[in-house]
Amino acid sequence: MSVYDYKVRTIRGEETMLGEYRGKVLLIVNTASKCGLTPQYEGLQRLYERYRDQGLVVLGFPCNQFKEQEPESEEKIEEFCKLNYGVTFPLFEKVEVIGDNPHPLFAYLTSRSPADEWDIKWNFAKFLVDREGNVVKRFEPQVTPEELEGELAAQLSQK
Repeated sequence: MSVYDYKVRTIRGEETMLGEYRGKVLLIVNTASKCGLTPQYEGLQRLYERYRDQGLVVLGFPCNQFKEQEPESEEKIEEFCKLNYGVTFPLFEKVEVIGDNPHPLFAYLTSRSPADEWDIKWNFAKFLVDREGNVVKRFEPQVTPEELEGELAAQLSQK
């Protein structure tokens, strides 16, 4: 299995397979609009703009599980992200990332993390996926998008 085997819904409710991103380097992030880390959207957008022509795709998955910091509808989330941070990278429907019913994609992502990092601790956890669909690194929420550039460049240089 790889991330390409997972079905997700876009922020507009359209079902899609992550296989659509086969051959790309993915940065998968659980996001929230009312969080102290919300300004990371800006850095994520900058990474996407800088590296998308080299094969990077940032995928944002809103989540309301951490102190209910993503209470809005998908429509309002999309509008907020575009108006406040100029987000053009793909956004998806709200998902659960922890607990008894995590989205299968996030259950897979966390199962590929070291055992001491099993649970996602907060909004803006980041998973780096190589061009083959393998999880190669996990970054905790406080790691800023700017701090990821070296790791991203290394993955993007591998064809």
